Amino acid sequence: MAVYVIRRLVSTIAIMAIVGIFIFLLLRLAPGDPAAVMAGRNAAPQMIANIREQLGLNEPLPVQFIHWAWDMLRGDFGMSIFSGWPVLGLISQRVEPTVSLAVMTLILSVSVGVTFGILAAWRAGRLVDLALTAFSALGYSVPVFVVGYFFIYVFAIRTQLLPVQGYVSIEQGIGPWFVHLILPTVALSLPYVAFIARIVRASMLEVLSEDYMRTAAAKGASSYAMLFHHALKNAGAPILTVIGLSFAYLIGGVVITETVFNVPGVGRLVVDAITSRDYPVIQGVLILVSGLYVLINLAVDLSYTLIDPRIRY
Repeated sequence: MAVYVIRRLVSTIAIMAIVGIFIFLLLRLAPGDPAAVMAGRNAAPQMIANIREQLGLNEPLPVQFIHWAWDMLRGDFGMSIFSGWPVLGLISQRVEPTVSLAVMTLILSVSVGVTFGILAAWRAGRLVDLALTAFSALGYSVPVFVVGYFFIYVFAIRTQLLPVQGYVSIEQGIGPWFVHLILPTVALSLPYVAFIARIVRASMLEVLSEDYMRTAAAKGASSYAMLFHHALKNAGAPILTVIGLSFAYLIGGVVITETVFNVPGVGRLVVDAITSRDYPVIQGVLILVSGLYVLINLAVDLSYTLIDPRIRY
C-alpha cells in the first residue's frame, strides 16, 4: 500500500513538472515577441521594453524558468499586464462562481448519471433502457452552448421563470444564489449525465453477467442487494474513473457556460485574458487548474485501494 501511494505521488510530481514546463514555454515560444504581442499594435518601444522587463524576458531561458518556477512554488503568480492587480487576487475574486457552478454540476451529474446507469442496466433491453440510452446519446452529442441558448430562450425569454444571466453571491442569500445557478448547472450537466450513465450501464452489465452474480440470484438475493451491494461495489473503479474524467471535460465546459450565461467566474476571466493577451493571468489560471486536475486524479487513483484491495499489493 505504501509503495503504491509513494509511486503515485512521485508520478504526480513528475506530471506537474511537465505541465509547468509546457505552460512556461507557452508564452516564451509563441511566434514573435511576446512583449510586443501583449502590448498590442502601435505600442511604444518603451512600453514593450517595460513588459519585457516585468516578465523577465531579457534573461536566458533557463534562468527565466527557474525564477518563474520558484515564484509559482511561493504562490507568486505575477501581476496582470493590463489591470495591474496580482494574478492570484484576480483569480480569488472569481473563484466562488466557478466553484459553485462546478460543485453543483458534479453533484447533479453524478447523482443523476449513476441513477440512470443503474436503472438502464437493471432494465437492459427494455423500454426504460432504450429511452435512457437515447437520452444519453442525445445529451452527449449536443454542445453545451446550444443547450444553454435553448434554455435561455425557453426559461428566461419566453416564460421568464428563471434569470437569464449573472451570478448572486451565496452571502446575499441561498435562494437567489441557487436560482441563478439552475440554468447554467442543468445546461452544463447534461453531457456529463449522459457520459456517466453510459459508463455506469456498461460497467454494471459486465458485473451482472459474472458467475457470482448468478449464484447470488440463485440463492435468493433481492434485486436491491444484487444491484447495490454486489454489482455497484464491484463496478466502482470504472465509475470513479469516469467521474475523474468528467472533471477534465468540466473545465472546458465551465468556460463556455460562464460565457453563455455571463457568469463572472474563472472561465470568463480566462476568456477576457485571452482577448486582451494578458499572458500572466492565462498562465496563472492554467497552472492552478492543471494542479487541481492532477490532484483530483491522484485522489481517484488512491481511492481505488478502498474499492479493490488487490491494488494495494
